[in-house]
Amino acid sequence: MKKILVSTALLAGVLSYAGGFRVSLQGVKQLAMAHTSAHAEDASVAFFNPAGMSFIPSKLSVVAGGFGASNKVTFQNLNTLQSTETDNPLGTPFYAAITYKPIEKLSVGLSVSTPFGSTIQWPENWEGKEMVQKLELKSFYFQPMVSVKLAPWLAFGASYIYARGVVNWDKAVTQFGGQVNIKDEKATGHGYGFGFYFRPDPKLDVSIAYRSPVDMKAKNGVATFKFPTQTPYSLLKLNAAGQDGFTAELPLVEEYTIGLTYKVTPKWQISADFNYHGWERYSKLTLDFDNAPLAPNNPGDPTLVVSPKNFKNSKTFRLGTQYAFTNMIYGRLGAYYDESPYTNENFIPETPSFDTYVITGGVGFKLKQFGIDIAGGYAMPQYRNVNNANLGFYGQAKARAFYFGLGLSYNPF
Repeated sequence: MKKILVSTALLAGVLSYAGGFRVSLQGVKQLAMAHTSAHAEDASVAFFNPAGMSFIPSKLSVVAGGFGASNKVTFQNLNTLQSTETDNPLGTPFYAAITYKPIEKLSVGLSVSTPFGSTIQWPENWEGKEMVQKLELKSFYFQPMVSVKLAPWLAFGASYIYARGVVNWDKAVTQFGGQVNIKDEKATGHGYGFGFYFRPDPKLDVSIAYRSPVDMKAKNGVATFKFPTQTPYSLLKLNAAGQDGFTAELPLVEEYTIGLTYKVTPKWQISADFNYHGWERYSKLTLDFDNAPLAPNNPGDPTLVVSPKNFKNSKTFRLGTQYAFTNMIYGRLGAYYDESPYTNENFIPETPSFDTYVITGGVGFKLKQFGIDIAGGYAMPQYRNVNNANLGFYGQAKARAFYFGLGLSYNPF
């Protein structure tokens, strides 16, 4: 029972990442410039700051894009020197947005994006198999929004966030020689965002935005156990199919962003962003099972699993640039540094996180009302000396990752 308890406590951490792991891939043009936000040239600004819609030069703007994200994680046990590498499939996040100005000072829009989610796949029999074998996370954000131009140089915008999330997790249960699959396909949450967008000078754009916490509610979760025999079913109070249900409320963190773009010359501009993520909301997470007594140390309710977390607030620093070679061709470069939200003592292999440096670049083409953008990024995560005493997980973790994307825009009038 002890091993099942420890592994189930990890579930809270796993599910938190079903909506809480931030993926900076919401605009191809933005990625090429380090994923900076103060760019109001088309509807791609909508996800970053709804107020930016008021400064889009077109009355109607439509954008869509997709990415390929490849990453590998290697863990080495420093006692045995045995190394294990993930075999992760290519991630394919996407985004789309539309904005429209029904009157001069009012803009409305809709943004659809996948800001959280990934898939990590370890070998079935690796040393951390009781923590994770495969974990697939997906999320979708739907954001209707409105922006009002308060002055020729100032706009305010706000959005409503409706989120849907999916988690599908496999891990071993070696105490009984089996496996468990954890799944919830209908987690939902609600939130909001708002921001101000300033253009005090034709050369300067300033974006200040806030995205609220979103509490994802998993009401229909199912844990399916598979054992060589049905003997453990009665011990764990599972049904005849080896299943038990669970509910959970999973807090996703808020995000603060300050961004600016300065036009050094008519052809050359520089952009910078600062992001602040409130990861300290992860003080603890709870999972309430229907029947399974997976928390024997909680006599008041042995079906209620409480997992303490020690996350910390984190920051991201971004710097990008764009140069117009002609009226049709644009070159872009960028770099950013992203802090991990937890220390080596809290490292978990389900969603490994690293302090990471990223370099980005891309090109853009304008063909009258149409735009085509191509971008790529190469991540350089810093290795970690894993020292998680709660899980008995020790060693060294390394990673590598790269991204590429294609985006389209259309500003007809």
